Amino acid sequence: MKKYVPLLPLLLACLLLCACGGPAPVQEPEARDLAVVGFSQVGAESDWRNANTRSMQQALSAANGYRLIFDDAQQKQDRQITAIRNFINLGVDYIVLAPNTETGWDTVLAEARAAGIPVILVDRMIEVEDTDLFTCWIGSDFRKEGDTAVRWLEEHYGDAPLRIVHLQGNIGSSAQIGRTEGLDAGLARHPAWQLVFRGSGDFTQAKGQEVMEALIRDHTDFNVIYCENDNMAYGVIDALKMAGLRPGEDAAIISFDANSTALRMILDGTISLDVECNPLHGPRVLSIIEQLQRGETPPKFTYVEETSFDAGGLTEEIIGVRGY
Repeated sequence: MKKYVPLLPLLLACLLLCACGGPAPVQEPEARDLAVVGFSQVGAESDWRNANTRSMQQALSAANGYRLIFDDAQQKQDRQITAIRNFINLGVDYIVLAPNTETGWDTVLAEARAAGIPVILVDRMIEVEDTDLFTCWIGSDFRKEGDTAVRWLEEHYGDAPLRIVHLQGNIGSSAQIGRTEGLDAGLARHPAWQLVFRGSGDFTQAKGQEVMEALIRDHTDFNVIYCENDNMAYGVIDALKMAGLRPGEDAAIISFDANSTALRMILDGTISLDVECNPLHGPRVLSIIEQLQRGETPPKFTYVEETSFDAGGLTEEIIGVRGY
């Protein structure tokens, strides 16, 4: 299902999208027979998100036969809905959506279906009344990630008293929901584990630092900090150091994503555990689109295989070949 979009209207639409916050996509004026993909990215709030964007841009390139129209929603669902409607008006061949939250997508995805445009979800899941509104989904098992982190705490601390600070991501996102559910299950199994704080750090370093500084000022007693992504963990670490505390010693830091910067913090003892969340979905999306172009039916749900890292067995060589 390849449609050919006239170049001038496409360029004008891209400029309008970019004026709403997204970086300008690279255009190839001489390439008029590329399949067109509209990608609504939730934002650029973290290193993970930026690696995810780069992966999509590299895979869906002109060299591979695609024109990618990219829109940065700046973590606002209404901007994503607007972007999707713009993609529909352009008559793109495919829509890729990294949703900000799980709910609120039924109407706009019904519009995409009526236009005959396949929608591929990446990273976070959505809740819709009819799952036929999207073609397929690729991402992580976020509840499993939370369970992995809690299992590490159980192996290292058992039923010892823990005073846990919990920094959540964007409330209502799949990553926040799954990682929170994992911790809640651990708290239910271990009465000696106490949740001394729970609040959102928005998946950003600045907010993570702000929340941690406030807890330190309030003399909150803690010995474990459960951060739902690496960037919040970086902010927490900065706040601890400025207060004269030792990350990894005065408090164990649990994080998610496993970016290379965070993994090197495991090597120096700053972060205790990092649970992988692989952002490199570009080749996976490319493979799905190629299947659709051949008239095949890709899997409805694809979970990415992931692992976790602590000081045991992690080396610089492992970090160097991971790609993010």
